[in-house]
Amino acid sequence: MTDKSLPFDRDQLEAIAAQVPTPFHIYDEGAMRANARAFYEAFSWVPGGFKNFFAVKALPNPFVMEALKEEGLGGDCSSMGELVLCEAVGIKGEDIVFTSNDTPAYEYRKAAELGAIINLDDIRHITYLEEALGGTLPELLSFRYNPGPLKAGNAIIGKPEEAKYGFTREQLFEGYRMAQAKGVKRFGLHTMVASNELNPDYFVETAQMLFDLVVELNRELGITFEMLNLGGGIGIPYRPEDTAVDLKLVGEKIREAYEATIVANGLGPIKITMECGRMITGPYGYLVGRVLHRKSTYKEYIGLDACMANLMRPGMYGSYHHVSVPGREDAPKLVCDVTGSLCENNDKFAIDREIPTPEVGDLVVIHDSGAHGHSMGFNYNAKLRSAEVLWQGGDQWKVIRRAETLADHFATLDYPGLSG
Repeated sequence: MTDKSLPFDRDQLEAIAAQVPTPFHIYDEGAMRANARAFYEAFSWVPGGFKNFFAVKALPNPFVMEALKEEGLGGDCSSMGELVLCEAVGIKGEDIVFTSNDTPAYEYRKAAELGAIINLDDIRHITYLEEALGGTLPELLSFRYNPGPLKAGNAIIGKPEEAKYGFTREQLFEGYRMAQAKGVKRFGLHTMVASNELNPDYFVETAQMLFDLVVELNRELGITFEMLNLGGGIGIPYRPEDTAVDLKLVGEKIREAYEATIVANGLGPIKITMECGRMITGPYGYLVGRVLHRKSTYKEYIGLDACMANLMRPGMYGSYHHVSVPGREDAPKLVCDVTGSLCENNDKFAIDREIPTPEVGDLVVIHDSGAHGHSMGFNYNAKLRSAEVLWQGGDQWKVIRRAETLADHFATLDYPGLSG
């Protein structure tokens, strides 16, 4: 069986668990920072500069966001709460890109108040935004392009022509004409057509698509673009046999496309941005639980104190997350389902998975929970949200979100004996 390594051992985790009851999510700060720096290095060639707007939805914790801000990352937001998180961390102005859909006017006003780059999802939102802002549009405006059948999506995000996001090609040209007529002076262009994609050529093809479109829009409308947002979607190697995307290779191939299209047509310099979240933090987060029970019926089951409410991706998408049993690496192997305690049969972290045989009381670590893990948690069955821990190496760590209590869960109920 191919395995995945852990940055900490059982004794280190037990020392934390002695103070932070399981289950909890733990994040490797040093690895996240190093990964962010490697990303920037791969695009250091960009004449107009490169910036990654961290997708706040992936891991909306201000302590993590603060660390990433120190590495030069901005914030990609799609809601009021995410905008407020950025504001609290000190991410403001054009270090925020606000890309949302079915957006209420008050969220557009908040984005404008912070000076964020507003990236519209719908041609009708040009006038909607104008009205929300009292009859004016921002000086800088970006539109989200949905290429429809011209570009294949992938299994997670689906076919672009069936997605609810973005402008069609025809709407894009019309929208920029409208924006010009309404006094917009600075322009950006964005697309997002894949999620958790491991094929490096996919991102090069996406960049080429936008580069070609920029040339056409410039020729037809005279627009000079100052920012191209290639979206996110860079995947991570959830399975031990997966290969991580080679960022240097992607950066170099996009550089070649940029020079052959943008530079060759006398355009630029253009700032290139992305909005990766999963790739930045995903591999460096771990859900730590403890074995409560072993059950033997028609199958073998290992039951944890963690459940789908702590990490819903396996139950919701059938996603693979690797399972380690620290300290039991040399134990005999067991084929089992690794389960939680929700009253739902899809509350399983792994199905028919071969793992080192754990004992009741052992810690179990579920890998790659650093994106869309805690942030997608929920309270079904009145389950409580877990703590989050930022690990800084060795015995250095801190709680960055305490575990939810029953008082927290019932706080919005005005009912005797429950509220407060």
